[in-house]
Amino acid sequence: AWRRQIPDHIHFGTSTWTYPGWYGQVYQERYPERGAAGRMLAEYARFPLFTTVGIDSSFYGPHSPKTLAAWARVLPRGFRAVSKVWDRITVHTFTGKREGPALAGRPNPDFLNPGLFLSEVLEPFRAHFGEHTGPFVFEFQTIAGTDADPGRFAEGLDAFFGLLPRTAQYAVEIRNPEFLTSSYLAVLRAHNVAHVFNSWSRMPPIGTQLDLEGTVTADFIVSRALLRPGRMYSEAVEAFKPYDRVREVNPGLRGDLVRLAETAVALRIPAYLIVNNRAEGNAPHTIAAVARQLAESLPPVGQPGSTS
Repeated sequence: AWRRQIPDHIHFGTSTWTYPGWYGQVYQERYPERGAAGRMLAEYARFPLFTTVGIDSSFYGPHSPKTLAAWARVLPRGFRAVSKVWDRITVHTFTGKREGPALAGRPNPDFLNPGLFLSEVLEPFRAHFGEHTGPFVFEFQTIAGTDADPGRFAEGLDAFFGLLPRTAQYAVEIRNPEFLTSSYLAVLRAHNVAHVFNSWSRMPPIGTQLDLEGTVTADFIVSRALLRPGRMYSEAVEAFKPYDRVREVNPGLRGDLVRLAETAVALRIPAYLIVNNRAEGNAPHTIAAVARQLAESLPPVGQPGSTS
């Protein structure tokens, strides 16, 4: 009932979907921890409130054509995913955690490499995921020290997106609050790239980001509600796992997501609102609460003042 009261271009989804703890909520079948992603995605896509999904695993490496094609087969028409881009393209300096200790502290030679993005990310998605390809999220983890230069970062983005085709949707998620400058926003706007309204440890709340002038930089909106600002990821995992229920209601975050959706409705542009289990403990229940609040705040679909 709430979904019917929300315009079709407002999309809710979770930050990945392979959580057995959602049994009895999203899933009516009990799934194992691993090996059931395709079957879980098929059932996930039938849940009324979900019309998008966040593919986070693509951050750690490109998926095979076989995997992308298998996921595409189980999704309904018009269902588009928000996919994180391989971190080989977005990591500025190697940490040594996955690349090996020998590379720790070394600059990544493929940072903002447009050719690598085209060959290893965009083209496989186009070929094997087709109409389900939604916005690509370039997540830039915290850049430290003298390398954290807002002007240089904006210039790099400008050069990079200038070489990408405009036929796909791109979004940038930053973890350095000092990068949230007018130059950064101007670069995104010039290339129709969305600023990702993210709730993260070191970032200001989503509502604070929305209140800044010009943070809606594209003809679509992307948000990722990940963590309460000030909380570390490991702390949230320890506090909320196995993600079977909401353990900490965050009214501010819920209100900010409603505001984002209302902004998209007013501008008549799509919004992709992704929620992580680490935000409150259980992403489906967080989305349900936000959807209910949004449905109650909007004019009924089909009546004056509403959009569909």
